Amino acid sequence: EIMKINIKVLKIAMARKQFNGADLAREAKVTSSSINYILNGKRNPSTKMLGTIAKALDVDVTELLED
Repeated sequence: EIMKINIKVLKIAMARKQFNGADLAREAKVTSSSINYILNGKRNPSTKMLGTIAKALDVDVTELLED
């Protein structure tokens, strides 16, 4: 299942952790290109990837989803 991520909230969460895309990719154990596609609105993460991103950012998955 594909989840619609709120890019603005994602960027705020990244800023709180002082993460750039490469930092988030490393912490979430995904590729930098995957993170870049998500940040540029060209891809939405799978449920599993969304979970790893949320965990890397210390936020709840629901915080990263579009309303």
